[in-house]
Amino acid sequence: MTYEQSDMNIARTTLFALLTAVCLSGCDDANKKQPAASVGSTLPAPAAPKPGAESLSFSNANSKAGFVGSKVTGSHEGTFEKFRGTVRLADGKAEGSSVEVEIDTDSLKIEPAKLQTHLSSPDLLDTAKFPKATFKSTEIKKGGANGATHTVTGNLNLHGKEKSISFPAVINVADGEVAAKAEFSINRKDFDIVYPDMPNDLIRDDVVIKLDIHAPRDRVAPTKNPRPN
Repeated sequence: MTYEQSDMNIARTTLFALLTAVCLSGCDDANKKQPAASVGSTLPAPAAPKPGAESLSFSNANSKAGFVGSKVTGSHEGTFEKFRGTVRLADGKAEGSSVEVEIDTDSLKIEPAKLQTHLSSPDLLDTAKFPKATFKSTEIKKGGANGATHTVTGNLNLHGKEKSISFPAVINVADGEVAAKAEFSINRKDFDIVYPDMPNDLIRDDVVIKLDIHAPRDRVAPTKNPRPN
């Protein structure tokens, strides 16, 4: 082997080592680009809705609930195919209203199928033991991070662990529906979702939650006064 060939092999080995080190320790985590939900202790339940508040329903039939998880080698986007919820709209506006959501965790869908099986197993979500995830808001107020119209705070019960979270959302109250979109990250370790047989630095801590909610309003347009004959 000539000196030139030896130097080339050394250069290739060094480059491969550097690329491997960068991937393992610093690959860009796309989930970090989403605002992180603030997490705290469970909050008291909100006061009962005002008399006359509209009760609006939504489900997977007209809305979407998804997530994005990642590891150092890439990310995977999944959805929950079965969920249901209620918006209690107070005085025709988002602030002062409330929302509740219940998700069937075993309705998780993600590719490939092997990953879906693993996420549902006791290693991670353990959907057989924890078949439901719920969220009940305690406050919806105006203003939020990254151009959001509102900040939603409430108690999230996930994987048998309940904590308060706050996240930004874009909420629009229209004549035909109440619509809300939100994308934010939570730390899986806050809810004791830890894979015991794999180094945790290979699985990203942050998981992005993606919500696209549409709650129809059954409103009847007021009848116009007939013209006099």
